[in-house]
Amino acid sequence: MTDDTTRDAAAPEAPRDFIREIVAGDLATGRAKQVVTRFPPEPNGYLHIGHAKSICLNFGIAEEFGGRCNLRFDDTNPAKEEQEFIDAIERDVTWLGFKWSGEVKFASDYFDRLYGWAVELIEKGLAYVDDQTPDEMRAARGTLTEPGKNSPFRDRTVEENLKLFGAMKDGQFAAGKCVLRAKIDMASGNINLRDPVLYRIVDASHPRTGTAWKIYPSYDFAHGQSDAIEGITHSICTLEFEDHRPLYDWFIANLSVPSKPHQYEMARLNLTHTLLSKRVLTGLVKGNHVSGWDDPRMPTIAGLRRRGVPPQAIRDFVKRIGVAKANSQVDLGALDYSVREALNKSAWRRMAVLKPIKVVIENYPDGEGEELEAVNHPDDAAAGSRKIKFTRELFIERDDFMEVPEKKFFRMAPGREVRLRYAYFVTCKEVVKNAAGEFVELRCTYDPASKGGNSPDGRKVKATIHWVSAAHAIPAEVRIYNLLFNDPNPSADPEIFASQINPQSREVLTDARLEPSLAEAKVEVPVQFERQGYFCLDRDSAPGRLVFNRTIGLRDTYAKDVAKG
Repeated sequence: MTDDTTRDAAAPEAPRDFIREIVAGDLATGRAKQVVTRFPPEPNGYLHIGHAKSICLNFGIAEEFGGRCNLRFDDTNPAKEEQEFIDAIERDVTWLGFKWSGEVKFASDYFDRLYGWAVELIEKGLAYVDDQTPDEMRAARGTLTEPGKNSPFRDRTVEENLKLFGAMKDGQFAAGKCVLRAKIDMASGNINLRDPVLYRIVDASHPRTGTAWKIYPSYDFAHGQSDAIEGITHSICTLEFEDHRPLYDWFIANLSVPSKPHQYEMARLNLTHTLLSKRVLTGLVKGNHVSGWDDPRMPTIAGLRRRGVPPQAIRDFVKRIGVAKANSQVDLGALDYSVREALNKSAWRRMAVLKPIKVVIENYPDGEGEELEAVNHPDDAAAGSRKIKFTRELFIERDDFMEVPEKKFFRMAPGREVRLRYAYFVTCKEVVKNAAGEFVELRCTYDPASKGGNSPDGRKVKATIHWVSAAHAIPAEVRIYNLLFNDPNPSADPEIFASQINPQSREVLTDARLEPSLAEAKVEVPVQFERQGYFCLDRDSAPGRLVFNRTIGLRDTYAKDVAKG
């Protein structure tokens, strides 16, 4: 892992990749008159950073080529789907800065048409009702090196299959009693073509259709036909669906669908120290390993948002990593880089002391104070400045003091002069300790002639530290988030991943002191705590009880954090 400064800071202005080249070529040759894409999540959980890549690609292509992109929910599995997830997905897409074409669409909008197409396959002798148990079907499916075996129910007549399929639809059979399968080729080298399941009986209420349907289409059956209904020109999936493409094409070729979409596959996003399996993320939530889907340690879009990651950082990250044909793993530091780049430009600066120790400036007039000028952003004059209170008693960071300083420690120590940011030179004269021998207060003096942080006699100091006025500082809770997994390649095995969670992934500081202007902070609007990192107000805040989350540190300490883990 290298330091941020060694990375290439220039992301390409106009992204070009093999998908975009295909789209450009199809428009040029007339295969497509207008590009139409879709983002089709299943509403069985919150979206994660991997979905952000797909969102940016599908919506981005539509924007770049003057087309349109649909948001369509693949809601064919009511046992796992909830309205909460539908609402969260819509929020995430909007927050990332994209707008879908027309109304939100659902696979359930097409249930009647999909059922009709299933009947069409039966009538053509290309589908049958199978009474085998799931275990029997699995055993007869074969392996990668051995062909499957035909079902004993494969040669049912069209009339019998139509009658049985109608009975399935009417709820005359219990869940698991039978399924509708396509009749393709049980000896195919592609296991997906070995008579795949088209419909199964599900005893669950659907978030949108309630109990109107007793049978639900498989993803493979609903996916391509929904694309055809919507006139999708470029159906973009991740590489695990590459072996499903022949099945996608088989359905399109054998059904009277209104258009002929084509599926393309790209590499999915894999990040170090991160698991992007929805099954794992669901396990983290249900196992109470995190506080919820939007826990700031989660790689969900909602979690990143709550942690203070801005949408432009995610879009920049996706642009930088590009779109490839082969799977690979992206260093988590690449995301951190995009986050720092975005926040450095936008976040206003404030002072906050996370682990305070009191400083008393003995030669400063007791009961008096003054206002000092502090800039809101050092690189943006238009951001203006603010007034900060300076008084006799201050708080500084406990880590900024060392009674017996180590080599290369240049901050405050007995007899050493340092600069207080925007204020004066101060020198520590005495260390006050409690009965346990812990230092609890520092007695110092200041140089009145060094106001603004410069001495008129030209003497230099080696450190500048931040501070807040003890009389005016506001208390806050600050949550420090670190890597959820220390292992760069955590296991997706539910028996293992829980044991790999970093016990220091969340640290709560309950006695932080902030400059008063932070009382006006807004949820999800990051600020830089000078010398500390980027933080944002959490939704757990309440009047008189502020809670801040650390978005990311100022420097790339990734390798150090991993080694420490």
